[in-house]
Amino acid sequence: MDSGGEGPPVLLLHGLAGSFRELLPTAHALADRFRVLLIDQRGHGRSTRRPADLRREAFVGDVVAVVEGVLHGQPVRLVGQSMGAHTAFLTAATRPDLVDRLVLLEGHVAGDDRPEEARKLGDYFASWPTPFADVDTARAFLGTSPLADAWIDDLRATARGLYPRFDPDVMRTAIAAVHAPRWTEWENLATPTLVVFAEHGMFTDEEKDELVRRRPGTRRADIPGASHDAHLDGFDAWSEILRGYLDGDAETPSAAG
Repeated sequence: MDSGGEGPPVLLLHGLAGSFRELLPTAHALADRFRVLLIDQRGHGRSTRRPADLRREAFVGDVVAVVEGVLHGQPVRLVGQSMGAHTAFLTAATRPDLVDRLVLLEGHVAGDDRPEEARKLGDYFASWPTPFADVDTARAFLGTSPLADAWIDDLRATARGLYPRFDPDVMRTAIAAVHAPRWTEWENLATPTLVVFAEHGMFTDEEKDELVRRRPGTRRADIPGASHDAHLDGFDAWSEILRGYLDGDAETPSAAG
């Protein structure tokens, strides 16, 4: 999706098992000031469902192709959540000429040395009793959280029922690549960067502090009461922080909390 317009370009990247649709409210909050682009990352949404290459470099290559192809190489303000934050960070590390500022929501670079974590995620998605007969059936299984709402809104309708727009084994492989540590790239990153964490997100206080400590100059903001999916359940604070940073001085973002 491309909002068009003459404003500075912003590219939004969703997280694992998501799609560009869950970032539409964020895009709408920015559209009066920026040209906003959203994409479905490979293996997700309406992108290639079973891509042959799920390395992190392939995800980065897709972002580079969009910036070079759609924006003709104009530097972009790159924003990502979770896995999308990891893709955004690696894009800035690989092609700093294409990213003029960076926002990472609930993202990290430390990786995870527990291979079972990727397997657990894959097993969870494989446990979905698909196809769901209807939205009510999907909601009975997935729940009523904002994240569940996003998943349900993105289900693909077929004659047999409702299916997710991703495959569990692809999700497992994709997130396993994110679990490799990337401290060297982080410590050498030159792009002005804001990291945003949720009070009830997936990272400990020590992990949050380490990310900033190991890259002096990194700005940080926190969203009270929100979860890992703070773009959904902490939207007002998230959009305020994001607009302030993208529209203001990259060295002095606003913060909540």
